[in-house]
Order: sequence, then C-alpha cells, then structure tokens
Amino acid sequence: MSEINALISETLSQVGASKANNAGQFAAKAKVDKIDHAAKDFEAVFISQMLTHMWSGVKTDGPFGGGHAEEVYRSMLIEEYGKVIAEQGGLGVSDALRAELINMQSQAQN
Repeated sequence: MSEINALISETLSQVGASKANNAGQFAAKAKVDKIDHAAKDFEAVFISQMLTHMWSGVKTDGPFGGGHAEEVYRSMLIEEYGKVIAEQGGLGVSDALRAELINMQSQAQN
C-alpha cells in the first residue's frame, strides 16, 4: 500500500511540476506578446511623427480645403498610416526595440 501511495505522490508532484512549467511558459509568452505590442505601438507613433512633419508642408487651399476639420482628419489619417506601416513591417524600429526590451527583462530577472 505504501508503494501505491509513493507512486501516487510522485505522479502528483510530476503533474504539479508540469503545470507550473506550463504556467511559466504561458506567463513568458504573455510578456513577449506585451513587449511585441508595445514595440509595434512605439514604432507606429514614431512613423506617425515622421509623416506629420512630411505632411506639414502640403497646402490645403482651395474651395474645399483647409480649416480645423481638415487638420483633425489629417492627423487621424496620419496616425492610421503609422499603424498600418508598422503592422506591415515598418522601419525595423520595433524589431530592435523588442530585442532590447527582452534583453533588459532577462538581465533584470538574473
């Protein structure tokens, strides 16, 4: 009977260790996903800032151009351009930032 109890205890400890390992892997993946999202968001903002300066010299004169509404819509359009460009690969800023954030996180854990 004690052999069965020992076998059950060993099996339960292995299952517990496996669950802890899976939970650790899930937490690590969640951290990497958060890092990916933060890096993409940063790159989207960076690209939007670059595009804002690029579009600042474009005149909007004419019968249907200009005004406050156009400024608002232009800024929203530029923000969306930045997001799309970042999602399609961007300039490589998010890749470098992601690698650096993961490196910093691993150094903090050690």
